[in-house]
Amino acid sequence: MKKDEMCDIELLIGKILRVGVIVSVVVMVLGIVLMLVQGQGGYAAKTYPTTFAAIFRGVVQLKPYAVMMLGAFLLILTPVLRVVVSIYAFLKEKDYLYVAITTIVLIILAIAMIGGYFAGH
Repeated sequence: MKKDEMCDIELLIGKILRVGVIVSVVVMVLGIVLMLVQGQGGYAAKTYPTTFAAIFRGVVQLKPYAVMMLGAFLLILTPVLRVVVSIYAFLKEKDYLYVAITTIVLIILAIAMIGGYFAGH
């Protein structure tokens, strides 16, 4: 891989991280503003949406807790996207050892996220 291509990929990774953090913070701040305006979280006391369907339904209904959960989900998704782009970068470099290692990291992240999702239900 040429040095210019590697710089482009590093810039892409940096942009993904910046945009992911900024978007998630904006979404969470929107949820906080909604909570301040509505005076409640949109759900009964000590309950909040825990499934993707409930989060997206709540976002459509502009429920503050659902919007904040979406922001948290986007924040969690940001480093996962970074790992995916790293796999692409290592493939372009033909560095198959790091492709394998990064793919294992991605699989571990996916298993942890799926396990955490089902452990909560």
